[in-house]
Amino acid sequence: MNRLTNKHNTPKVKAFPLQFVLIVPFLLQIFGTVTLVGYLSFKNGQKAVNNLAAQLMERTRTKVALHLDSFLSIPHKINQLNAEAIAMGLLDVSDRQTMSKYFWKQMQVYDLSYIGFGLTTGEGGGAARYDGKTLTIDDWSTQSPNNGHTYATDNQGNRTHVTDIYDWNNFQENWYTQPMKAGKAIWSRIYTWNSANTPYITASAGRPIYDTQNRLLGMVGADIHLLKLSEFLQRLDISSTGKIFILERNGLLIANSGTEKPFVVVKDEIQRLHATDSPDAAIQGIAKNIQHTFNDFQSITEPQKLQLHWQGETHYVNILPWRDQYGLDWLVVITLPEQVFMSQINANTQMTILLCLGALAIASIMGYFTTRRIARLILRINQASQAMASGNLDQTVELTKIWELNTLALSFNYMAEQLRESFAALESSKTELEDRVEERTTELKKAFGELQRSQAQVIQSEKMSSLGQLVAGIAHEINNPVNFIHGNITHLSAYTQDLLRMIQLYQERHPSNDLEIQELAAEIDLDFLIEDLQKMLTSMKMGTDRIRNIVLSLRNFSRMDEAEFKAVDIHEGIESTLLILQHRLKGKPEFPAIQVIRDYDNLPEVECYPGQLNQVFMNILVNAMDALEEANSQEKHSNLITIRTSMINNSQWVEIAIADNGTGMPDKVKNHIFDPFFTTKPIGKGTGMGMAISYQIITEKHGGKLECVSILGKGTEFVIQVPIKQQVAE
Repeated sequence: MNRLTNKHNTPKVKAFPLQFVLIVPFLLQIFGTVTLVGYLSFKNGQKAVNNLAAQLMERTRTKVALHLDSFLSIPHKINQLNAEAIAMGLLDVSDRQTMSKYFWKQMQVYDLSYIGFGLTTGEGGGAARYDGKTLTIDDWSTQSPNNGHTYATDNQGNRTHVTDIYDWNNFQENWYTQPMKAGKAIWSRIYTWNSANTPYITASAGRPIYDTQNRLLGMVGADIHLLKLSEFLQRLDISSTGKIFILERNGLLIANSGTEKPFVVVKDEIQRLHATDSPDAAIQGIAKNIQHTFNDFQSITEPQKLQLHWQGETHYVNILPWRDQYGLDWLVVITLPEQVFMSQINANTQMTILLCLGALAIASIMGYFTTRRIARLILRINQASQAMASGNLDQTVELTKIWELNTLALSFNYMAEQLRESFAALESSKTELEDRVEERTTELKKAFGELQRSQAQVIQSEKMSSLGQLVAGIAHEINNPVNFIHGNITHLSAYTQDLLRMIQLYQERHPSNDLEIQELAAEIDLDFLIEDLQKMLTSMKMGTDRIRNIVLSLRNFSRMDEAEFKAVDIHEGIESTLLILQHRLKGKPEFPAIQVIRDYDNLPEVECYPGQLNQVFMNILVNAMDALEEANSQEKHSNLITIRTSMINNSQWVEIAIADNGTGMPDKVKNHIFDPFFTTKPIGKGTGMGMAISYQIITEKHGGKLECVSILGKGTEFVIQVPIKQQVAE
């Protein structure tokens, strides 16, 4: 009753009809959306044009750059192959006929205009394709005139007849002189001529050649036809709407994507054109704009992206400086008119605006009628909601013909039903929850025990890993100075022998009665010193050999971090472990020395984790030594450890048995020997994890067997069986 009173006494605020609240924001949103869509449509159109143009030009620029890299690398690769063949003696430059025929065969493979060579003697030769189709052979001797001959060839590259005789001088040709002067592989300048009415514009690559004694012989060269670049540019997609042209830094055209040639023929001579003089109006106009923007072509050192205005239109221009390691420095220019993209986009923008305005009108009319109907239905749902909020959950809302309102009504009905069921189920859930908590507590206690055991195993493994790393580090640090000492003892022994021989020879040839020398010889006991020095050097060499063997064993044992199976010598691991435990094998006043009896079979290499297997050997041998010490503390007797290896199961497995003649174990101890945390040693001397981890390594890691055979009063034997080849899961 108080809640109802408070509700009616709430201060009144200015309210608006639901229909007004629904329709006015709806119309404002639609109007704003139409305006924004029109604006964004125009802006996105422009952005799309820029992105599309940039992507198209970037893709074209990449294609052109890759083609230039590939196309212009061929001559230098051919020159390098030929120069290396000459330097290795595979080609004899004195045999011009064979050389020319070899170049003729290379021309069959590579689309080049010329491959040839020129010698410091003035001779030379090569193979050419002057008309772009027919292969000929050139050959020239030293003395002019008429020292050059061009030969027609058959389909095997053999000369058939002379087609031309001319004068030739290597030392007046840039093709020859520029690589020789540079002393390395370079491009000569681009040269042109009109061969049989066939335009010939080529770039010539050359490099010096040397004989097997690295003496300069001359040079090899290869020409490539640059007009083929124009053919490539014309095949690109962009060439149908835009222009691509390549020019040198001095402005001379090299190639273009248009139908106009980058040269003119004047009096039967080819003259290359500047880009600003190109007969293609678009290329000429863009080139002049670029030259005006940057003052000259030389100053363009980085890729440029421009928007230039020419003949009342905006053109996207992309400039790529292209260079190679042999001296070429060109500019690749790609231009594309904006109008190619904007015409369709402008039409689409206008259509979008008209459609948005029409949608605004239709949406306004439909919104008016829809809001009227929604307002009536929401009022009914509101009344049912107020009743539920007051605590009366026994409420239902009638369904309507509107799917969304039906969903809302069903949700109200379902919510009331769920609340009633929830209160009933709450009490029963309390008891069930208590039972589950108790069950979970038991599981956690069990998991905690497992965790403690796993933690102990991890700690033991980490200890062994750290021990291996420490041993490896110590072995590595000792190894270098010991190798230094060991390597120099041999030289020291030789030097000492030479000095002793020198002293002996000097005593024989120049006996001296000098009293001071005789006194010094007596003081240092020269004869004893000579005799003992040789023994000392021998002892030092034996000592360093011993240290090197110990270091090798330490490094072998320290392979604790090898995580993959590896085929190793089992005996080597056993011996390395014994060497590390050597101090415990030696006798003491209260403890006789332990004798190790080895009964080794001829075993193949076994696939295993070497470091982990060494850990097993270490654990078993340490336990055997502890057992012998315990036996000696009770009664003095001989200490024996027997290590036996053999092959079993049709030579598919190996067996390693390690036995001691200690006191043995009773059955109640032997039955728990592989249990985690089980130990018979005093507190602080053992963790009880050594044999448990060893059992896990053999059975789980290697798929083998580890058994313990012990007779009380006679000793204990551990038998390890592992397969020679491990079956690793894919």
